[in-house]
Amino acid sequence: MADLLEYSYMQRALVAGVLVGGLCALIGVYVVLKGLAFIGAGISHASLGGIALGVAAGVNPILSAFAFSVLVAWLIGVVSKRLSVREDTSIGIFFASAQALGVLIIGLMRDYQVDLLGYLFGSIVSVTPADVWIAGTVTFLVVLLVVLLFKDLLFMVFDSEMATVTGVPASRLYFLLLTLIALTVVVAIKVVGIVLVSALVVTPAAAAYQLTESFRKMMAISVVFGVASCVAGLILADVLRIAPGATIVMFVTVLFFSCALVSPRRRRKRASAS
Repeated sequence: MADLLEYSYMQRALVAGVLVGGLCALIGVYVVLKGLAFIGAGISHASLGGIALGVAAGVNPILSAFAFSVLVAWLIGVVSKRLSVREDTSIGIFFASAQALGVLIIGLMRDYQVDLLGYLFGSIVSVTPADVWIAGTVTFLVVLLVVLLFKDLLFMVFDSEMATVTGVPASRLYFLLLTLIALTVVVAIKVVGIVLVSALVVTPAAAAYQLTESFRKMMAISVVFGVASCVAGLILADVLRIAPGATIVMFVTVLFFSCALVSPRRRRKRASAS
């Protein structure tokens, strides 16, 4: 471990992994409890359109992906809320169309030289100082909003109708949550890639859900799982010379099934069934 930290690229990768792993796990708690897992996958794939627009415009693809993904998240919310379309249907529409836009733009750029595989499957060991600053800024912003709006977000997640009745702006909080999900998904692209990012958002929280019924404890356990998975996955990938993003996702998946095997929820269900 000490030898790995001698290299600046590994230092940046570890910092990025801690920030992104913790951030994804934090937001993942809301995603799991609200039943928004498909939104994470939809936004991550739709971000390809934002990356392509950034490359075409000559700006940082991650920054353009932030703006584009937030827009897509809002459109998903608007279509599902205002047009009486099922949320999963709305996600499916923008999932495909935004990704298709990215493919079309990339196909039209004759001098396209950006490593697309790096965005699709992640490249944590190639994160730049700018990437680390972006991850740190987004993490600080998201954590700040979660802390400030903790009770209202919790109320909205568990009972949005009752929250509205009691004066909590549930609709605005829903769109804020979509925004936070979009920011989190995009910032994680450099770590695990577009294809795998939804797993880093959902799986740590799903694993924590197996171990506790307390929201605060679930959030704390989820963050620990997210950070541990990124750090352990990165170290294992370096030792075994395998893909870091895939290793991180496989590590957290093993964590989930381990938690499911010892889950108090599972034991109670078996006891009540018998």
